[in-house]
Amino acid sequence: MSRAKADLAVSVQGLEKSFGDWPVLWDLDLTLDWGELLVLFGPNGSGKTTLLRILSTQVRPDSGAVSIAGFDLKRQATQVRRCVGVVGHNTFLHGDLTCLENLVFYGRLFRLQDPRKKAMEMLAQVGLEHRAGHRVRTLSNGMQRRVSLARALLHDPRLLLLDEPEVGLDGPSVAMLGDLITRWTGSGRSVVMTTHNLELVKSWPGSLGHMTNGKVRIGEDRPLPTGETETGR
Repeated sequence: MSRAKADLAVSVQGLEKSFGDWPVLWDLDLTLDWGELLVLFGPNGSGKTTLLRILSTQVRPDSGAVSIAGFDLKRQATQVRRCVGVVGHNTFLHGDLTCLENLVFYGRLFRLQDPRKKAMEMLAQVGLEHRAGHRVRTLSNGMQRRVSLARALLHDPRLLLLDEPEVGLDGPSVAMLGDLITRWTGSGRSVVMTTHNLELVKSWPGSLGHMTNGKVRIGEDRPLPTGETETGR
């Protein structure tokens, strides 16, 4: 692996992915430096969620070269998973467990030295330490999303992958998310996120990437046609 790839948070070259006969990503190139936020937007089916799922090793690409923090996605998937924290549409939380129990469970999977202490720290970061003993299924959708964010932060990943993380959050929670992302990138770590709310993230320090025709065009802030939404696959 070249020195250039090892120095990047994300390096993607010639990435292609199809579902059956339907191509979603093709010949996609992308690089992301450390300490950067990249916000992806685009119409339905443009591949935003597919790209994030590939970067998090949840979906295998058809072809192309992908590395995360210098680790090859195909050959070093375990190392990649330790480098990334993921917030998707599924919270990956157990509804009958409390917030604390969920995070302690994941902390043990990551072999954290003191998973209970770390879990409480992460709940405090998302403003839910007072809900530590509440079962997840009793929480609102927005609160569950915040616990999911705490889960993603638990093992101190170098790269956060966030798929429409603002969905279901109220105003104060969205402000908390923006502050967290700013602190995260300010500490030299990186974030890739999708959104359907460009106005929300324009005040955040980062780059916009428009996904269309299977590729990403960075720095292009193009309004969507009337009636078109941002919830892509």
